Amino acid sequence: MATIAQPHHPQRHLAFPALRHLGPNWYASVMGTAIIANAGATLPYQLPGQRVACQLVWALSALALVVVLLARSGHWLHHRDQARAHLLDPAVAPFYGCLAMALLAVGAGTLIVGKDLIGEPTAIAVDAVLFSAGTAIGLVMAVVVPYLMVVRHKVDASQATPVWLLPLVAPMVSAAVGPLLIPHLPAGQAQESLLLACYAMFGISLLATLLMLPLVFGRLIVGGPLPLALTPTLFLVLGPLGQSTTAVNQLADVAPRAIGAPYAGALGAFAVVYGVPVMGFALLWLALATAMLVRAARNGMGFAMTWWALTFPVGTCVTGAAGLARHTGLTAFAWLAAALFAVLVAAWLTAATHTLRGLAAGRLLAAPR
Repeated sequence: MATIAQPHHPQRHLAFPALRHLGPNWYASVMGTAIIANAGATLPYQLPGQRVACQLVWALSALALVVVLLARSGHWLHHRDQARAHLLDPAVAPFYGCLAMALLAVGAGTLIVGKDLIGEPTAIAVDAVLFSAGTAIGLVMAVVVPYLMVVRHKVDASQATPVWLLPLVAPMVSAAVGPLLIPHLPAGQAQESLLLACYAMFGISLLATLLMLPLVFGRLIVGGPLPLALTPTLFLVLGPLGQSTTAVNQLADVAPRAIGAPYAGALGAFAVVYGVPVMGFALLWLALATAMLVRAARNGMGFAMTWWALTFPVGTCVTGAAGLARHTGLTAFAWLAAALFAVLVAAWLTAATHTLRGLAAGRLLAAPR
């Protein structure tokens, strides 16, 4: 029997069309959720039921990580052309740093509060896997994305936004959460190696941020306000500031166990000497970014996934202030951590609500206009 030729439909090969425009920026929602649990469980002030709430939020962040990882895998499997286009798009490529930070944030939460639900041995194993994967991906992206910006993206100074900081912050997140694993390593070489590796990643991220931040601030001064949809990304600058403060305080906590005298005392002093001025600058930037956000809202800024920039960076300032409260004993830092956590929760509720509405309406997975 003769076979009847079927008409060719060029779009038929595009399986799972809803995934075609799902970019790496979706990992920011995982980061923003995980930091609620991590920051809330380590606040200087604990209310009844607070840890249970943090456990639930951690479980939500772990579920969100699995869902986004599967969706992004489908994106790469069925829409490789679009995935490659994202890497070559200077507005999208920096968000690949969010994959590393999502893995690291959920891994840290597993060891901070997830252990209450799954047991400490399992939590240690899960965090070890997520920390290793997140650190490796973060270090790769800290090289790959700037390389692409130099040789393929063809950007100019007028295009500079805080989004450019994203791949550079990932090693700082590793430096901040790595200390959680140090007590579970064999004493001696293993603990000291991870401690110093975290300080090396602290340096990688800090120096790279110091190179990039002047471009971002210069763009604001010379070029004026960012487009309305990008205005929330101004809060991304808080990420390396708050996370570096968190890192030096977390590392100082475990230094006596990992490296001993005389370095442990010096590292404890460094946590305060570095952390206080940087936290001061973070508060200055928070005020500036808030003023710009209010201006954008008055000018009609609508919801976009960039609103998730209001969560994780603020959360790093919460953990940074909490660390300074531990090492200085000052109530002022404890109150600062609590106040910033309230801001964080409000920002998360706002971003999460609008994200769910956008998904239900199909707007967030539609092709960009």
